[in-house]
Amino acid sequence: MPLVEFVAGWVSGAAGLVVGHPMDTVKVRLQTQTSYKGIFDCVARTYAYEGIPGFFKGMAFPVLSIAFCNSVVFGSYSNALDFLTQSQYANSSKDNPASAAAVFTAGCFSGLAQVLVSAPIDLVKVRLQNQTKGRRGIGGDRYRGPVHCVTVILRQEGPRGLFRGIGALVLRDVPCYGLYFLPYEVICNTLTESGKQPGTFAVLMAGGIAGVVTWACATPMDVVKARLQMSGAGGRLYSGVLHCISVSLQEEGVQVFFKGLLLNSLRAFPVNAITFLCYEHMMRAMTSPPQDRSQD
Repeated sequence: MPLVEFVAGWVSGAAGLVVGHPMDTVKVRLQTQTSYKGIFDCVARTYAYEGIPGFFKGMAFPVLSIAFCNSVVFGSYSNALDFLTQSQYANSSKDNPASAAAVFTAGCFSGLAQVLVSAPIDLVKVRLQNQTKGRRGIGGDRYRGPVHCVTVILRQEGPRGLFRGIGALVLRDVPCYGLYFLPYEVICNTLTESGKQPGTFAVLMAGGIAGVVTWACATPMDVVKARLQMSGAGGRLYSGVLHCISVSLQEEGVQVFFKGLLLNSLRAFPVNAITFLCYEHMMRAMTSPPQDRSQD
């Protein structure tokens, strides 16, 4: 039921986004601005200048759009894994667990599938998150909202401007989505009795750990991606991925590629635990027979 998987992915993506957006805002500012001394300085100054709403900048747009990206991720992954496992076990029952190679390959495919959808959305989110009312902020009030942001980018940079940083996004998401689903499947299988569906604890632990593992690997390219997205919009100008890596390494050292790692890890566990839990429950609710649902 391909449509069901996309719907469940949409709802779970929205739930995860709401949980993690405040920390994501702080992470983006730390990665793209050099005026902050650390996490607590960024949090304190954001709150002092902008109050609680400052941590939710840019959220209204991705609540719907990033939820759609998540539906592409889960829908593409589920269907790719079904295809790969049916090919692998053409004459066997579907009770055979998918191989690690099949899970990783399906995850990589899902990462590639969502890049074209997520690139403009992520760009707008990052630019809105970087708007501050403080005197040292980047961009000031350059954009009045997501629609105005898209309009300004199209006017100043053309359609290609909406895909700024897409190379870094591909390098981040394709391998990392393979890593995303692999620990989830392994941990779920480990914590679940044979023949039974994963319980709440198994899903929460597997989803949380999968998120932490993924972001630990994704953070270096996430820094590059965010800097390229801000290039020409108040941030430093970079000609591409390699130029951004070279300049960042030369000026700030190797530690620059781990900016936001702690926040990414702290945010990743609850966000992905909730995302996977919502996804699993949505799938069960929409695919189980009516009599089964009435007994829950």
